[in-house]
Amino acid sequence: MRVVLAPMEGVLDYRMRDLLTQVGSYDLCVTEFIRVVDQVLPDRVFHRYCPELIDADVYGSCTKAGTPVRVQLLGQYPEYMAENAAKVIELGSSGIDLNFGCPSKTVNKSRGGSILLKDPENLYQIIKAVKDAVPSDTIVSAKIRLGYEDKSLAIENAQAVEAAGASELTVHARTKVEGYKPPAHWQWIAKIKNAINIPVIANGEIWNLDDAIKCREVSGCTDVMVGRGALTIPNLGQVIKQESGIMPWLDVLAMLSAYTEFETHGDKSKYYCNRIKQWLKYLKNHYQEADELFVEIRRLKTAEEIKAAF
Repeated sequence: MRVVLAPMEGVLDYRMRDLLTQVGSYDLCVTEFIRVVDQVLPDRVFHRYCPELIDADVYGSCTKAGTPVRVQLLGQYPEYMAENAAKVIELGSSGIDLNFGCPSKTVNKSRGGSILLKDPENLYQIIKAVKDAVPSDTIVSAKIRLGYEDKSLAIENAQAVEAAGASELTVHARTKVEGYKPPAHWQWIAKIKNAINIPVIANGEIWNLDDAIKCREVSGCTDVMVGRGALTIPNLGQVIKQESGIMPWLDVLAMLSAYTEFETHGDKSKYYCNRIKQWLKYLKNHYQEADELFVEIRRLKTAEEIKAAF
């Protein structure tokens, strides 16, 4: 069984990957998506989203804990996606992940993310172009939702992913229109898994051990991907794989302090206040102390004030 740490734009960046993989026993991380339009992006863009690439020739594109990191690309044009994928592999990424699940209105308006689930042929052409552009042993994975407005193309999209040569498929068990509203339709992942032969990773509404067990039973998948659940229980990967308890609050507090040092060092504190408050909102689902700390800092507006509160 693998537990994969999902990308979350503006939240699960490399600093968060570093912290979570030190405690969570995660098997793989996927970066925030890198938007590809009509050019090959410079190295600095890939290094900004995935600093693990900087020393990839030495450490193998892994976090400090040794967890492999796979770069995720998002775009609509097969040729540019292919060229950027080849560049990413040259830089040392442990594979390529293709985003066909992002529900953002801005992204969808420019024909990226889940809007492509309306067009299985374009899905196929993008994945095939990427697969043809990288060495044959390169892992090319894709992430989809169950559809855009509805689930009528769920099976066809999954079959297009497989036919194009993808190595594995992650399925977020909701449509774009359903967004992140419960429930996740894990039974649809089972339908997809039964229709294709490549490995399928289940994603959606996995917040704790019970959710993971039920998801695996309903979907038939061995592997799961977690996102918001990892912000709620930082060692969720370990909890799922070893059926262990959640980490003590004092250890979580140490992580919050370490994250504070990461995000407020130098000129990196622009989004810190919002991000730390957002993280505490997730943590308070399992930690009363997080709720108390959130109440204490929710009206604070500067990184310096929050650091003093910690």
